[in-house]
Amino acid sequence: MVSLKVASRGQIPAFIVMDVLRAANERQETRGDVIHLEVGQPGTGAPRPVIEAARAALDAEKLGYTDALGILPLRRKIAAHYRDWYGAEVDPARVVVTTGSSAGFVLSFLAAFDPGDRVALVEPCYPCYKNILGAFGIEPVALPGTEATRYQPSVELLEAAGPLDGLIVASPSNPTGTMLDADHLAAVSEYCRDQGIRFISDEIYHGIVYGEPAASVIGLNPDAIVINSFSKYFSMTGWRIGWMILPEQLLRPVECLAQNLFVSAPSLSQYAALAAFDSHDELRANVAVYARNRAILLEGLPKAGFDHLAPADGAFYLYADIADRTNDARQFCQRMLAETGVATTPGIDFDPGRGHTQMRFSYCAATADIEEAVRRLRGWSGR
Repeated sequence: MVSLKVASRGQIPAFIVMDVLRAANERQETRGDVIHLEVGQPGTGAPRPVIEAARAALDAEKLGYTDALGILPLRRKIAAHYRDWYGAEVDPARVVVTTGSSAGFVLSFLAAFDPGDRVALVEPCYPCYKNILGAFGIEPVALPGTEATRYQPSVELLEAAGPLDGLIVASPSNPTGTMLDADHLAAVSEYCRDQGIRFISDEIYHGIVYGEPAASVIGLNPDAIVINSFSKYFSMTGWRIGWMILPEQLLRPVECLAQNLFVSAPSLSQYAALAAFDSHDELRANVAVYARNRAILLEGLPKAGFDHLAPADGAFYLYADIADRTNDARQFCQRMLAETGVATTPGIDFDPGRGHTQMRFSYCAATADIEEAVRRLRGWSGR
């Protein structure tokens, strides 16, 4: 029998957190005692107005294909969001509705970069950036984030990286929760403009902050690509709906790519998302829960031996250095799950070079689960 070819672009690393989720679900089936601190998924469902809008759309709309760039009412709502939150005027024509932020990454990488281009990102980072870039033949350039730089990019890190075609910035970041303040964001953006580096700003954790609001690159860099999603602050993960703000030169290329790759984002999700921007009271209540959970972990984890944590300004993650406990974070997290029922993510998912001594806690679960996780971990040595 002839052996058929398997394309090399599919030979990319796994998204390890999904492997952890599978193991946690298997334990849940047999033991029923798992606390999920591994996945960055809000513990709440979509806001009530979103559910009601979806029901209305099921009754009133055909729910067929939409324009590849999204329905115009939603694009207008998203543009108004930038005026309300950031004081920035955005032409709705520059808004592209996507099948989650994941489709935004695919479309932006394909439209902005060619195979062989070099795109920088700071590690630890969301692993799918690197894996998608690699599948497209684009070279991810890992910048070594440290606590001193708050695990965020700096002009100095960019200068040391050599010629670059792009930079991906997440602020707040997954997995560290750190942010670039407005001045540092402006400095990095200006450097990218001067050097001809395409700036891609992942802003999907905007709205989930515990101090100063997150700064957007909107208004700073007309050539930047902004990617956001209804999954995190808006608590609509499974609806698979997100958006991009594009410079004019990329609108037609992205439209053609979207037509061919996705046709359109899910129409039901688009109509439902129209109500998301009318749900801020409910959504702010969710963020208040995350803030309580964060406080519980910041107090309880050091007492359980996790006393070296990244400074988390936003999102719903704490990133821990566990070099004093292990040099194999994956095995450590597996043992934690087996012995305590607490599921967490090893740092190698976010930083293959240094993540063997790091791990991530997600705290978007119910507060009672966070309290129980701390209780279990305080009684577990992990050694």
